[in-house]
Amino acid sequence: MKLENNLDTDNMKELVWRLAVPSMLAQFVSVFYSIVDRMYIGNIPQVGELALAGVGVCGPIVTLLTAAAFLVGIGGAPLMSIRLGQKNQKGAEDVLANCFMMLLVISLVFTVIPLLMKEKLLMWFGASQATYAYADSYITIYLLGTAFALMSTGMNQFVVCQGFAKTAMKSVMLGAVSNIALDPVFIFGLNMGVQGAALATVLSQIASCAYVLIFLFGKKVPVKITFGRYQWRIMKQVLMLGMSYFLIIAFDNILIISLNAVIQKYGGEGQGDMLLTCTTIVQSFMLMITMPLGGITTGTQTILGYNFGAKRPDRIMKAEKYIVSMALGFTAIMFLAAQLLPNLFVMIFTRDPEYVSLTVRAIRIYTIGVIPLAVQYTIVDGFTGMGISKVALSLSAFRKAVFFACVFTIPAVMGIEHVFFTEPACDILGTIVSVITYVLLFKKIACQGA
Repeated sequence: MKLENNLDTDNMKELVWRLAVPSMLAQFVSVFYSIVDRMYIGNIPQVGELALAGVGVCGPIVTLLTAAAFLVGIGGAPLMSIRLGQKNQKGAEDVLANCFMMLLVISLVFTVIPLLMKEKLLMWFGASQATYAYADSYITIYLLGTAFALMSTGMNQFVVCQGFAKTAMKSVMLGAVSNIALDPVFIFGLNMGVQGAALATVLSQIASCAYVLIFLFGKKVPVKITFGRYQWRIMKQVLMLGMSYFLIIAFDNILIISLNAVIQKYGGEGQGDMLLTCTTIVQSFMLMITMPLGGITTGTQTILGYNFGAKRPDRIMKAEKYIVSMALGFTAIMFLAAQLLPNLFVMIFTRDPEYVSLTVRAIRIYTIGVIPLAVQYTIVDGFTGMGISKVALSLSAFRKAVFFACVFTIPAVMGIEHVFFTEPACDILGTIVSVITYVLLFKKIACQGA
């Protein structure tokens, strides 16, 4: 059976590039079609800015669904990589079978509960009387596609961890192209507004889900989805490892909710809605950095997990060197774009001079610490890839704690217009602590093996 990549023998630099680039591009395309959604919404005549703020309020719910997918995907894929490194084919099949069943159950739970609680959730997350209708219209349709979103995102990790990074990228690109093509049809052609944006997203997720499942049930992949041999022991291992990534994203949710609440508290309904629109655009730009960066560091986790299971610390060390170099190069380019060209990005969403001026300044502040963030991502995802979830969770929790503290202290002391300094503060301090931890622990852990 021909593999795209041989984790045992391929040259490490080439292997990192072959896995990281497709994963990075897949995440870039993924965030691009999310931005296209918001771009079209922001340009809806008369109500664009308010509609964009309403969709921004839905962000924590959408992020929570992504976290649920990664709970299983990021939790199971490293375990599967380790089993493959140990030449334990049956163990790898058992991991995949249990993860598939877990995603089915979680999809049901994460569809029903948010639909029943959506009114309270949207108000908690910062919706105002002016933006609630748009938030409700968008999230109602989006939640109906939860199963497809979770399955396509979660199971895609098991395509990557078997060395098929290009195939995984194609599944994401299929969804992206579908969404980009359908957005103008539903939003403007059929005059559906934010409902049209949500429907286009759901249909694109169905396409991606179908592509991934056909591949994982097919003959080209070494480890296929099977049924049976469900074991609580395996599910527990997946949940323990994936919980770190789930909590990281859940912390992000809490931070976004807190940020929205603080903005509404100090800004009031008028300035608050404007700042929420600004924040939605800033976070869209930040996703263009963090999602591809995460593609680099999570897409190469299979190298670390496989060689950890094979007891090859030499290849782990080489991989980490190339991963961090690639991540630093990417964030350096994005830092320059953020400082020199933010107005081009902002004007995709709005041409209002007041909104543009405020958001350009916010992007420049928000991205001050993105270059060191590359190091933090490499270290945290490196520990996760080898199954060392406690260290990864601790490092991420520290970074989020700094953000959380700054969200409440900076506006109170310096004014709400300075709230965007919270991101660089947590990026820089989080990286410093991660580097210290890496120096003290990483080499020792990598040499131990599974």
